[in-house]
Amino acid sequence: MNNPYQIIETILVTERSMDLKAANKYIFKVHTDANKIDIKSAIEKLYEVKVKSVNIINKMGKMKRAGRLMKYGRRPAVKKAIITLSKGSIEIV
Repeated sequence: MNNPYQIIETILVTERSMDLKAANKYIFKVHTDANKIDIKSAIEKLYEVKVKSVNIINKMGKMKRAGRLMKYGRRPAVKKAIITLSKGSIEIV
């Protein structure tokens, strides 16, 4: 994965992410095949900041019932990255 726009899908804006912003941490939704090294380089290229550390959370999709016949499906899995910056900040629009 060379393109940073494919690795970083979106920045998550939640209550928890706003609390972590005070500690210079940001939460991103990332591609499920991305690793810590890919995520770090993509953030540094896109936002021109220095990344101190990357923590990853893999969240499995929830089981959901589909229709009246008790057929079950699953929502897609999500991978999140908590980025700790050493210098600079990211503008959230």
